[in-house]
Amino acid sequence: MKTTLHRIGNSQGVILPKPLLAQLGLTTPELDLTIESGAIVLRKPKGAARAGWAQAAQRVAAAKDDRLVWPAFPNENDDELTW
Repeated sequence: MKTTLHRIGNSQGVILPKPLLAQLGLTTPELDLTIESGAIVLRKPKGAARAGWAQAAQRVAAAKDDRLVWPAFPNENDDELTW
């Protein structure tokens, strides 16, 4: 399939036919875009970065299990620094 670039403001874009997107299962408005071996590749997003972190932090806090995993450890010569 051939297509053309369309001017969109100061950028350019490609219109992807709806049947093509449906065939690939790309139905969300957000996509992952990469360049691989000189080709532009669109994929379904794997998920939002840090998805679920806020809920996990709330569960940890509610369980009162939010202690430090590693104990605090000083850097060499910290006692010589003026804060």
